Amino acid sequence: MPPDIAKIYLQADLQVLKSGGVQDYEAPVRFADGIRRDCRLIKSVFRNKEGEPAGIVGIMFDLSEKNQMLADQRQLAAAVEQSPDAIVITDLQGVITYVNQAFTKVSGYTAAEAIGDRPSLLKSGRQSAELYTELWRTVSNGGVWSGRLVNRAKDGRLFIEDAKVLPAFDSSGVPTHYIAVKRDVTAVVELERQILSAQKLEAVGRLAAGIAHEINTPTQYVGDNTRFFENSFLQILIVVQWYDRLERAVRQGEPTGDVLRGLGEAKANSDLEFALDEIPKALEQSLEGIARITEIVAAMKEFSHPGSEEKTPFDLNAGIRSTTTVARNEWKYVATLELELALALPPVPCHPGDINQVVLNLVVNAAHAIADRRAAEGTQALGVIRVATAVEGSSAEIRISDSGTGIPESIREKIFEPFFTTKAVGKGTGQGLALAHNVVVDKHGGSIACESEVGVGTTFIIRLPLRDSKLAELELEGEPTHA
Repeated sequence: MPPDIAKIYLQADLQVLKSGGVQDYEAPVRFADGIRRDCRLIKSVFRNKEGEPAGIVGIMFDLSEKNQMLADQRQLAAAVEQSPDAIVITDLQGVITYVNQAFTKVSGYTAAEAIGDRPSLLKSGRQSAELYTELWRTVSNGGVWSGRLVNRAKDGRLFIEDAKVLPAFDSSGVPTHYIAVKRDVTAVVELERQILSAQKLEAVGRLAAGIAHEINTPTQYVGDNTRFFENSFLQILIVVQWYDRLERAVRQGEPTGDVLRGLGEAKANSDLEFALDEIPKALEQSLEGIARITEIVAAMKEFSHPGSEEKTPFDLNAGIRSTTTVARNEWKYVATLELELALALPPVPCHPGDINQVVLNLVVNAAHAIADRRAAEGTQALGVIRVATAVEGSSAEIRISDSGTGIPESIREKIFEPFFTTKAVGKGTGQGLALAHNVVVDKHGGSIACESEVGVGTTFIIRLPLRDSKLAELELEGEPTHA
């Protein structure tokens, strides 16, 4: 043995020989491979038949793996305790057995207050029983549940968390606990809301001139027709007045020659036949103009649907009609619009204003892609924008297609990244598709995909989950949840 280790052994052996008892200690031992390992040594004196010490018998345990395991456990425990994500561990009945510092910081509950309670102590009332039932069903079946939760802190403050809940298993595959890893995204959600609101205002501002033009055109011919009615009414009124004079003259037996001459001149000046022929047409045209203005105003109202924290059942087809109407001035000069909206599409639980914004972004992008192709090919032929809806399994699907330039395969994977854009400086911020991805995937748990061929066109496919729009009021009793 090296001198330092040999000295330890010698002192320990002399001590056990002297005392005659049992010695139990830990010391490093150099093994045959030359590596020192931590070991536990238990030594005792054995005696001859006269009862005198005859030597030492010892047992040695290699502690290397155990010590490394303990070190790993301490390191893991420190990492879990210091994790910026809130971590909650419960038993199989949903009773909390552990929370880390991040949990106490965001919730306001101390570990002592939380342990022994259930995660539902954070329940805010902002989630449906359906969500909790789905969570419980998923983890009970060995799966991982992911979702966004609105919880309430000890002081009554609401906070939003992105959570993953999963079962923990022992070496034989039997579940022993449930683990929830949750990140406070309250500030992120507020920033997303502000960005979406700013983009909506930007879109309304960008579309304002076109909307004004769309309203101005029917307003103009309603105004022109109204002036025509005014002039025609005055001329017809003169004719009617001459008829009144003629009637009075006949009734009173007076001469009618001058009255008849005046009536004839009034009829000739009024061009009565033209007026009677054109007035019905002008009325019809005016009513069409008023209907068009009403449609545009209703579309603006629908497009500007105020946001809410809760999803609401939404007529997706109506939203698409209103959004494409609002964006008409963006596409009508470069494309025709085809709507293929499924008649049996059920209400979709969503944030209507956000979905309208996504549709607007994609329709405007489609119009720009077609305009770019027309410019590149030097043609004035109109392209085609097609918006279709359908039910695909448990999702509502929106397909927005265009006959534009298409997206090269080399950049297709980057199009949903923030600030990535192929548009010229000043014509795009690269936020439209990134926010669309955020709204559809992160906010609604749906999916958005792109199919494209250069020189042929592009199709964006959006799928939004279809769920029962009637959300239950109370959490199911007796089912543990990681609310």
